[in-house]
Amino acid sequence: MTSRVAQTRQPPRPRSLGRTVRAYVLLTKPRVMELLLVSTVPVMFLAAGGLPNLWLVAATVAGGALSAGSAAAFNMYLDRDIDVRMHRTENRPLVTGEVSPRGALVFSWVLAVVSTLWLWLMTNALAAALSAFAIFFYVVIYTMILKRRTEQNIVWGGIAGCFPVLIGWAAVTGSLDWPPLVLFVVIFLWTPPHYWPLSMKYKRDYDDVDVPMLGARRDGSQVGMQVILYTWATVACSLLLIPIAQMGLVYTVSAVVFGGWFAYEGHLLYSRAVRGTAPQPMRVFHASITYLTLLFVAVAVDPLLPF
Repeated sequence: MTSRVAQTRQPPRPRSLGRTVRAYVLLTKPRVMELLLVSTVPVMFLAAGGLPNLWLVAATVAGGALSAGSAAAFNMYLDRDIDVRMHRTENRPLVTGEVSPRGALVFSWVLAVVSTLWLWLMTNALAAALSAFAIFFYVVIYTMILKRRTEQNIVWGGIAGCFPVLIGWAAVTGSLDWPPLVLFVVIFLWTPPHYWPLSMKYKRDYDDVDVPMLGARRDGSQVGMQVILYTWATVACSLLLIPIAQMGLVYTVSAVVFGGWFAYEGHLLYSRAVRGTAPQPMRVFHASITYLTLLFVAVAVDPLLPF
């Protein structure tokens, strides 16, 4: 730990432009950003009732990427004191010294301002306002207030990750409606069973920095039961979209089949924990990503088909 802390205080080493750019890109958590954008584009298809304006899609994706990148960079800036002590985050740019704290903070604010203005000019004021509020919620409500205080941090803090569906719908229609709100709740319910298995995997990291992730604080059977409850709630909520948005066969089959598989993986996590065998939490973590991706692919494809 000492060597990593000392490393962040060393003068920055000479580096190429490409290396510097890569360090700032890593501040935006590209893999998390990809997952957020997976939920944005399909909702635009649903809002348009078919193929939306592709220029609008590109503008919304660009603005959403900048917005998500801003939130992630703020998060890394605020969490740099614990990131340096966690194995999972030991290679982040602020830990290695590739980016200075001041540089990260300026970068975060620039992305926040540019993303808001971009969405306002290229889409509409509602989409821009939702984007700005999502940044605020993730940075202030989750990172600054909830994350280090409660085991329910990811439940309520995860609301920030639900906003892309509202932004995508608002970009197309200029308003909100029940279908994006249902999908908002789907992602809200999906977030705990997605993240709690990850915190089980990195239990020691979270314990070392005293961050009360439920997956790290509770035993495997308790976490497994919570995962089961949330996965089934996610699946049930996803089925509400069928009557509310008049979804067709593709979405209906996808929601049932992929939802059943996701719930099955949650049950496996619980049963392994109860039996005292290795619970394999990362299996559920990866399954959750696949489930959400396939569900939203179905959201996009369904309006394009006549049945």
